[in-house]
Amino acid sequence: MRLKLIVCDVLMREVCLLIAKSPHIFDLEFTERDSHNQSDNLRKMLQDKIDDAVDKKFDAILLGYGLCGNATSGLKARDTPVVIPRAHDCCTLFLGSKEKFQKHFKDNPSQPFSSPGYTERGDSPFHESLLRGDMEKDPKYIEYAEKFGKENAKYIYETMYGNTSNHKRLVYIEIPETRNESYAELCRKRAAEAGMELVSLEGSLDLIRNLIAGDWKTEDFLVVNPGQKTVGIYDWEKIVESEDIKE
Repeated sequence: MRLKLIVCDVLMREVCLLIAKSPHIFDLEFTERDSHNQSDNLRKMLQDKIDDAVDKKFDAILLGYGLCGNATSGLKARDTPVVIPRAHDCCTLFLGSKEKFQKHFKDNPSQPFSSPGYTERGDSPFHESLLRGDMEKDPKYIEYAEKFGKENAKYIYETMYGNTSNHKRLVYIEIPETRNESYAELCRKRAAEAGMELVSLEGSLDLIRNLIAGDWKTEDFLVVNPGQKTVGIYDWEKIVESEDIKE
């Protein structure tokens, strides 16, 4: 197959490792870490890339993202199917399944986490506002405040992400194939400085591998057919669905 893959650069090591072994032909594009902090901008960027692929005869366009702050809800497939993992965010991609995400993050979906790829991209191994507990400096809060006003933004933010000042743990996810001890040590140091416990979890390439291999089982991936768009479901099973575009 000839495939277009658009993916966040925190997954660069994993994606490049798997593509190097793939029999498929790939057109690969990365977006910068934390682009989901401005979800409308990331959605537009992804839609522009999908639209640019029109008439280029790809068998499918693959997205290496989850819902990612709602950034992938509302994306439209044009003349080519779009494939997206059923994932709330890239944490699911690092863990290898939505079931593992639910197991480890169900009680606190906004739990701060990192990985080797997340650590080496950007200025901080973790989301800075989560470490500081400073809601008003978080780009998501700023975005909500601009749209809905400060009081409504505070309610929406705390409903979605909880009170970040109450975070007691920092989660570090390592996939065996891309393990990097220096990044793990950096995260241990930052956790100690923040007075938090560092919890290490072993990740898996399974979900990313299946995306790249073309093994798009319905329970793990949504295939959006031409003339359809993505719609966020926000449950633990489907997470994202498709519906016909009504224009």
